[in-house]
Amino acid sequence: MTEKIYTPEEVEEIKQKIFEALELVIDPELGIDIINLGLVYEIRFDQGKTEIDMTLTTMGCPLADLLTDQIYDVVAQVPEVTDLDVRLVWSPAWTVDKMSRYARIALGVR
Repeated sequence: MTEKIYTPEEVEEIKQKIFEALELVIDPELGIDIINLGLVYEIRFDQGKTEIDMTLTTMGCPLADLLTDQIYDVVAQVPEVTDLDVRLVWSPAWTVDKMSRYARIALGVR
């Protein structure tokens, strides 16, 4: 069986599907998804292999495993993804500036 080779346009469409799937991962403490919280820094997709760089609101966040498990669950629904690695990164550090306008309004942050 030959491996599917994706065009750059297809890669961007797949990354968009992954992005949309990640909007379903809700931080249970804040009630806002990880995309609007600005926790996802980068999505890389290369012929099925996918890497997601993300951070947490605090380094000692007890929700790391829960959020990571949810990410694996929702990204598994994207058929083009054959392998997934979620990488927690701490640089750059997360700040409220990374939140979307929606998240700021929902959380009452200026």
